[in-house]
Amino acid sequence: MFKKLSQKIQVSILAICSLATSVTVILIIIFLFSEGISFLGMKPTEEGYVLAVNTKNNLSSISPELCKKVFDQEVDNWSQLGEKDMPIELVNSDQIATFYSEEAIGSEMEYLDTCYNDYVSKHEGAFAVMPKNYVTSKFKGRIVEVQENSIASLVTGREWFPTAKPIAQFGILPLLMGTLIVSLGAILIALPFGLACAIYMSEIAKKGRRKIMKPLVELLAGIPSVVYGFFGLIVIVPLIQKLFHLDVGETALAGSIILGIMALPTIITISEDALRNVPNAMREASLAMGATKWQTIYKVVIPYAISGITTAAVLGIGRAIGETMAVLMVTGNAANVTFNYLKPVRTIPATIAAELGEAPSGGIHFKALFALGCILFLITMSINLYVNFVSKRRGVK
Repeated sequence: MFKKLSQKIQVSILAICSLATSVTVILIIIFLFSEGISFLGMKPTEEGYVLAVNTKNNLSSISPELCKKVFDQEVDNWSQLGEKDMPIELVNSDQIATFYSEEAIGSEMEYLDTCYNDYVSKHEGAFAVMPKNYVTSKFKGRIVEVQENSIASLVTGREWFPTAKPIAQFGILPLLMGTLIVSLGAILIALPFGLACAIYMSEIAKKGRRKIMKPLVELLAGIPSVVYGFFGLIVIVPLIQKLFHLDVGETALAGSIILGIMALPTIITISEDALRNVPNAMREASLAMGATKWQTIYKVVIPYAISGITTAAVLGIGRAIGETMAVLMVTGNAANVTFNYLKPVRTIPATIAAELGEAPSGGIHFKALFALGCILFLITMSINLYVNFVSKRRGVK
């Protein structure tokens, strides 16, 4: 009786632990997406400010990207925005003081709203950035709406500048490109070396050597990522800078090399397990037919274990995509849209790690970083689903 009761208690404890783990994971996902999705629909305008033009101007809305070009003076004529051919006159709190006397503005700027109203109403080419509370029933201008954040603008935007004023830029294309090229480079480096090491340990090395190599490979997985980052910063980065005669060595190539090293334990361990699970009867049959040991390896053993090797490669990519600290230290953290491995790049995890501590809690920048987290989660989840798909195919065979 006591034994059965004890078993029921143990089963209940295991069930509770399993349920608690599952619920925790679900709650984390819900929290992540609730914060990230709330970014969509928010306007990237500086908090408490609006854009205004003269009433004769027909401009009613503007995209964040185009607005930045206006304030960077890349677009300096209204004809470039589909309006009349006249210069764009940018107006903000600093410039308004050059147009009006101190008496007109007031000693404590109590008449600044009147000055904005006067300037915008009299200058057809005016494009003003002004406090929202200056817009009253007496205001004789037109408010220009800034387009809301959307999935399309987030994914296709080419600039990540969340602190830009008056319009923040939240384009993750350079971050997405940086993540993908660094991860792709890492797997191209890690897969050949990892597979070669797995083949040697599984098919060639003697038992004594295997016992030494196996723990050493697994030890690589236990080294903190910041140590890899220091190694890359002190050794890899100067080597790349000297070898390719670059101004700086913090490049996508440096990140790929470091992530390739970090992905090796995953690729080697899983690939070796897949190779060792090939039935000996397959090897013996191949050798009995006159094939050499190498022919048996690459024509029989590797094709039979290809699903496991694919799983190792995909999990290695997953490790590379989610890595933060080492990448943050060696890639230069420049948000560039580039395929050049000798240029600095910035990845999604590095961006979240670098900016989350500086983003005001609950603000648009804070929400944008959670949106990045959602995208990173979807990427890694896709990789895991693919691994499960490959594993099931392997099981069917």
